[in-house]
Amino acid sequence: MEPLHLKIIETVLVLVGLVVLSFLIKGTIRKIGNRYHLQKDRAAFIIKIVSIGLYVAAGVTLLFIWGVDQNDLVLFLSSFVAILGIALFAQWSMLSNVTASILLFVSHPAKVGDSISILDKDYPLTGTIKDIGAFFVTVETETNEVVTIPNSLLFQKMIKVIAKH
Repeated sequence: MEPLHLKIIETVLVLVGLVVLSFLIKGTIRKIGNRYHLQKDRAAFIIKIVSIGLYVAAGVTLLFIWGVDQNDLVLFLSSFVAILGIALFAQWSMLSNVTASILLFVSHPAKVGDSISILDKDYPLTGTIKDIGAFFVTVETETNEVVTIPNSLLFQKMIKVIAKH
């Protein structure tokens, strides 16, 4: 076979493998989520993270198939990580919000759909958590106002869970 045909076949195999593996992993995560009564939002978040990892792995594999030099790829990735590190260091509050987002997702007692009260003397807030994103938590108040709170701030405040979803 000619090298071009071989590359095309390998590419098709990687893409088919990506679709099959993605389908299997998503099904497995959903089954585990149902078995252990995980919130659907948490299972969806885990599926999103795993999917990103699969796409990155497939992309790197395709780059190698089509002849990208390993040294060039390592140089690009190290440069990208260095720039990302400098940007995050310069914006440490963004990094703290992302870290708080992970901690809120994993171990915080308040989840999406729960009614909460933030016990803050200056700005007390009561409402329902609508979304926990990478940087902000969205809370809908009793008067239907939508308030976004930085994750790091929510992580530092005392919170009373009024009603579980």
